[in-house]
Amino acid sequence: MNKMKKIELRKKIIATIGCSLLFICINGCKSTEISESFELPDYTIEDVKKEEIKRIEEIGETDCVQAYWRAFLLKDQKTFEKCEENVVSEYKKAIEEKKWLEARRLCYALEYLGGAQSKKLEKNTDELDALCLEALKSFGSDKNSGKKVSELIKGTVTVWVDKGIKVENGMGYADRVIGSGFFISKDGYIVTNHHVIADLVNPKYEGYARLYVKLAEDSETRIPAKVVGWDSGVDLAVLKAEVDAPYVFNLGSSGSLEVGDKVYCIGSPVGLDRTLTSGIVSASDRSLFSGGPVMQIDAAVNSGNSGGPCVDENGNVQAIVFAGMLQYSGLNFAIPVEYLISELPVLLNGGKYDHSWLEANGRTKRAGGRDLGVELNYVMPGGNAHRAGLKAGDLITSIEGSKIKNLEDLKKKMLGISSGFIIKVKYLRGEDSAENEVKVYVSSRPLNPGYTFYKNDVISSSFTAIFGMKLTPLSEGRRKYQIESVVKGSIADESGFSENDPVEVKNINFDKENTTLYTEVYAKNRKKGYLDINVGIAAPLDSPNYF
Repeated sequence: MNKMKKIELRKKIIATIGCSLLFICINGCKSTEISESFELPDYTIEDVKKEEIKRIEEIGETDCVQAYWRAFLLKDQKTFEKCEENVVSEYKKAIEEKKWLEARRLCYALEYLGGAQSKKLEKNTDELDALCLEALKSFGSDKNSGKKVSELIKGTVTVWVDKGIKVENGMGYADRVIGSGFFISKDGYIVTNHHVIADLVNPKYEGYARLYVKLAEDSETRIPAKVVGWDSGVDLAVLKAEVDAPYVFNLGSSGSLEVGDKVYCIGSPVGLDRTLTSGIVSASDRSLFSGGPVMQIDAAVNSGNSGGPCVDENGNVQAIVFAGMLQYSGLNFAIPVEYLISELPVLLNGGKYDHSWLEANGRTKRAGGRDLGVELNYVMPGGNAHRAGLKAGDLITSIEGSKIKNLEDLKKKMLGISSGFIIKVKYLRGEDSAENEVKVYVSSRPLNPGYTFYKNDVISSSFTAIFGMKLTPLSEGRRKYQIESVVKGSIADESGFSENDPVEVKNINFDKENTTLYTEVYAKNRKKGYLDINVGIAAPLDSPNYF
């Protein structure tokens, strides 16, 4: 092999060995732009293949499904069969222990990747889906539906988190959090908001905290309770108290509500239990957090109402109250009950609900007044969607057989898929009229996806997701760029940037929790006659556009 060929081979190995080494270089050199971006591993190179097999073996020690998926992408039969044996072994163990949720996750992996042993499973995905749903039949019984709304109060509780004594200015005060909740089963399962019980499940909290509930019919007795499962992403939690519920709420469907329909909220505002307020649905599509749209209502909501039920005139729970802007009368919000229903199997199984994500960013694509799907503006290099073959510009049209017309459809579908699953994603690319399909392993969604993008990519690319502007480097070693494209409606677009503007990124800073990125950009803005200006812009590092 001559010298030139050796040099080219060495370059190819470095470029395809995997994302780990490149990511270290990027993170250590954020003051400059790295011209060489991540490339998918070329498994025809023996050293690359060996490195990936080693990585698969390491992953398999903690996550057999992810290792199985990586082996599927590698297309090495020996490694694939070994990983499949591990998944089958874990599947049999889950079936034996009747851990239906875990067995379901493993079964989906085996059926989707289609190994030989997937034909010999004791229970298939349909049977396991049915077993998971069977466990929910006792929750949200509808036998009480049709009662007067005023009679539903007895099915609510006041949630107390006793945090002991707080000392301020030499004086001790009772420190407590008060919220609301409601029964979803006769044997004492209760729904409330995560933020009401957040300190109880926060590993960083080191203080005293005890959880109690008080029945609406007995406001003097404090009944000990425990947190079963929680989801900070959509602000939901399930509690358990050893009590015979005096009333069990029926879980309805917020899809049957329209703007202007009447709703009732029950709770304990400022600790005043057995309070019922009424109002209407003001809007159904407010994007207040990344999990998906929420309802806006004008029923009176105050501190202490959090976690209480929002019901229709038939007494069916249509939403869970979670926020009120106290300074603005009538501006209150509630979480659609569908979020609770989709997550309930996992929440009842116990522990933290881990949202899944594709490690991408995108927006609804519209044409001719119709929603066509979700177009990917950005796919994180080395992320699972990238490894599966998805690219920026692809149009997602289906996930797990469900039609995806817009970002709201995608968020709702992903909400019901916890991390650790392998899912089927269909998409259109370019002018292709036929849908393509990939199988993607979905990992746990971080608190601030934008920060993950920034850490794992170069500035010119990660700014596409964070600010909505794709940059082309103009020089090595300096942060000088030309704007290649601007996403319509993005922060960059609203800040007045446009294609072909030359820019220089001067400073990049984050807040303490890495929730917001602040940057100063020196630009020659075309929209302002190429006037030289310094522009300070900021972007939240979590939004519905990260999925």
